[in-house]
Amino acid sequence: MRKSTVWLLTGVMIFAFIGLLYLQINYVQIILRTQKASFEERIKRSLYQVARNLELDEVEDYLRVEMIGDKFLKGSNKIDFGYGKTFAVDRLLDTEIVLQIDTSASTAQIRERDLAISHSYGKRNTLVAQSKLIQESTQGKYIYIDKLVREVIRKIMYNGSLKPIEERVSFNKLDKYLRVELENADITLAYCFALVDKDRKIVFACPDYNKEAASDLYTQLLFPRDAAGKFYTLQVYFPDQRNYLLNTVTFIAPSVGFTIVLLVIFVFTIYIVFRQKRLSEMKTDFINNMTHELKTPVSTISLASQMLYDQQMMDKSPETLKHISGIIHDEAKRLSFLVEKVLQISLFEGRKIMLKIKEIDANDLLASVANTFALRVEKDGGRLDVDLQALDSLMYVDRMHFTNVLFNLMENAVKYKQPEIPLVLIARTYNDGGRLLISIQDNGIGIKKENYKKVFDRFYRVGTGNRHDVKGFGLGLAYVKKMVEMHSGIIKVESELGVGTKFIIIFPTIK
Repeated sequence: MRKSTVWLLTGVMIFAFIGLLYLQINYVQIILRTQKASFEERIKRSLYQVARNLELDEVEDYLRVEMIGDKFLKGSNKIDFGYGKTFAVDRLLDTEIVLQIDTSASTAQIRERDLAISHSYGKRNTLVAQSKLIQESTQGKYIYIDKLVREVIRKIMYNGSLKPIEERVSFNKLDKYLRVELENADITLAYCFALVDKDRKIVFACPDYNKEAASDLYTQLLFPRDAAGKFYTLQVYFPDQRNYLLNTVTFIAPSVGFTIVLLVIFVFTIYIVFRQKRLSEMKTDFINNMTHELKTPVSTISLASQMLYDQQMMDKSPETLKHISGIIHDEAKRLSFLVEKVLQISLFEGRKIMLKIKEIDANDLLASVANTFALRVEKDGGRLDVDLQALDSLMYVDRMHFTNVLFNLMENAVKYKQPEIPLVLIARTYNDGGRLLISIQDNGIGIKKENYKKVFDRFYRVGTGNRHDVKGFGLGLAYVKKMVEMHSGIIKVESELGVGTKFIIIFPTIK
């Protein structure tokens, strides 16, 4: 599959997943807004009912005191409201109700008797006259009743506004009404409330009332018909309101969670696809490089063997034959070395490696490897310096594999040396904070910072394309990292482009 096609499918799938997440999140937000609006509406109705109940209580208390007490009773059937007005009530349940208002100027009286429509009444008047009389009587009665009720209400409001707020409403009563009305509205959340005056001073409040901690504060004016200077406000908030609203949308959480999981899995799958594609390209590059590397020794050995097979070569001097044999030997050795390098790929195919761990002196091992490798460095005009400073130099490693680790690091320095500058290679051991450190430093071409993590990847080589000016298969540093980790060590790389590279292997010291 072409890379452009993979990218196109990836873009479409990511867009689809993001769109699905957006719709789900938008749906959640709509539900939250709807639930909050419904919650706030129920709160407002409940607080309004609390305020109304308090007013009704005040009216009931007034009537109970004034009608049952002795202050305004005049005889057995009159209530004196002052200002020269009296309200008389005569009621015989089955016979008649008498409403009478007396003033200093005149007296108005309405009498309503049981108007049972009977045959006898019908004999005196017509049906039309009866209806008209009933309407006029009822209308006049209710006009006077309305005036009386208004007068009573005005007197109640006036007398109530003169009382201190503590006498009109108590903490317990307010708490009781709040609890009942909220339960009627199907709200069982814990709440905090306070009663404040017109200057926002608290009259009384819950012990844990904290206005600043409230996300939403709901208010209701109490006794709104009082004078402006007597206004008191009920403030209520719910500490767990946010959690309560979020719990209303928990049913959609699994859907959103599964969508996110699918998105993560898809992104990870795409990453694996591209990683495998890159690995496939690296393997192709590896095969090309391997073919190039193996072609030279094979061709050289073939040519030398043909020369030996030629009859004319039998007449040549022993020195010539020795030279040809030496070429065959060197190229065979080189071919064997390349084959061994290729076989290192088995380390990365899941094959278990048996290590022969022994106690090895890092100073001795590094000196031995440096002594062998020094000839190759000096052959190209370079220099290999050894600095063995480690006092605690013992480590537990497989001698053969760790020797290959050091050889690979030094070969890497030779391969990536600067063409016009003699190679300077420094092999060093030292101790630092209870650790044993082995470093291989060169003055080669260096590595870019963005390539630090890649240098230990399989088949990766600094540079691009199928370049053959740098020999190798990209397995050396991958092998080094794997071997160091199998020995419970750590390898780090420090490099500066155009200055050089330093590899540091870290082991805990052995006491």
